[in-house]
Amino acid sequence: MDKVRVGVIGAGAHANFAHYPSLASMRDVEIVAISDLNEERLNKTADKYGVIGRYKDFREMIDKERLDAVYIIVPPHQLYDLAIFCLKKRLNVFVEKPPGITYEQTRNMALTAKKYGCKTMVGFNRRFIPLMRKVRAIVEERGPIIQCAATFYKSMVGAWLPYYEGAVDILTCDAIHAVDTLRWMGGEVETVASLINQFYAEYNNSFNALIKFKGGTVGFLMTNWAVGKRIHTFEMHSRGISAFINPDDKAVIYADNCEEPIATITAAEAAGSQDRVKYYGFYDENRHFIDRIKEDKEPETNFEDAAKTMELINKIYNSQIR
Repeated sequence: MDKVRVGVIGAGAHANFAHYPSLASMRDVEIVAISDLNEERLNKTADKYGVIGRYKDFREMIDKERLDAVYIIVPPHQLYDLAIFCLKKRLNVFVEKPPGITYEQTRNMALTAKKYGCKTMVGFNRRFIPLMRKVRAIVEERGPIIQCAATFYKSMVGAWLPYYEGAVDILTCDAIHAVDTLRWMGGEVETVASLINQFYAEYNNSFNALIKFKGGTVGFLMTNWAVGKRIHTFEMHSRGISAFINPDDKAVIYADNCEEPIATITAAEAAGSQDRVKYYGFYDENRHFIDRIKEDKEPETNFEDAAKTMELINKIYNSQIR
C-alpha cells in the first residue's frame, strides 16, 4: 500500500485543527473525499486541502469512493450509526473520543469491527503525547509504575447543561481523557471507589476515584469542572523515581531523594516541535493509525481497548462511596 486513501466525515473545528493538517502532511496519505452537512464548511476545508471529492451525504461518499479508511469526526451522540455503516462496508475507522455515549455502543462497535475485519482507533491523544511516552520510558527503567495520578480541572460554572446540550455527561465526554490515561499507566482495573458531586450545577461535574489495578498499581483520578481554570496534569511513580507532567508545558522528574530534578523536559523538546498538533499527540495518533493499517496490525486504542475505558467510566459511576 503506497498511499492510504482516506475519507473524512466531518469538517468542524477539531477536525480542522488536529486531523486534516496531520493527514495532509503525510506523504503516504491521500485525503480522497470529505463529507459534511454544512456545505460552506465542507467547501472551505476541501479547498484548503485540495480535496476533490465533496459530499453532503456520507453514504454517497462511502459508496462512490475507493477508500482504505474513514475518519468520523462528529459529536459522540451522532457517532454510532455512522461507525456501524462504515464497518459493514469493511472500512478501517478512526473516531474521536468518546467512542459513543455508552459502554454498550463501544462494545458493539468493537464486535462489528471484528466481524468485518476492520482496524479501528479512538483518538485518545494523551497516550500519544511525545512527552508522556518519553517520561514513561524513563520511569519504567526503574521498574513498573506503582502509583499514578491524572488530574483534569475546568471552569464551566454557570453552564446550564454539560456537553452538546446535555447529550453527553462530563466524565464520558471529556474527563474520559484522564480516565483512559490512568488505564494506560496502570493496566487492567481490579477495584474502584469513587466520589461524584454536583457543585453549583444540577448535573455531575466532579469525579474523583481511587483505582486499584490488577498488577498492584494504585491510581488516582481527580477532576472538577467547577473550579478556576483548565489544569490537566499526570504523575508516574516507580522505585525511587517520580515524574510530574504537564503536557502543555513540561515534565519534572525526581529520583533517589535528591532535591534537584534528574531531568526537566519540555513538551516541545520531547516532540521536536512547537506546534501543538505535534507536541500534544494529535499528529502521532494519526501516524499510529495510518502505520497500523499499512502493517495490518491493530491500533493501540482500538474499539475493543476503548470499551475497557468506557467500562471503567461505568465502574466510577457505580462504585460511589456512600
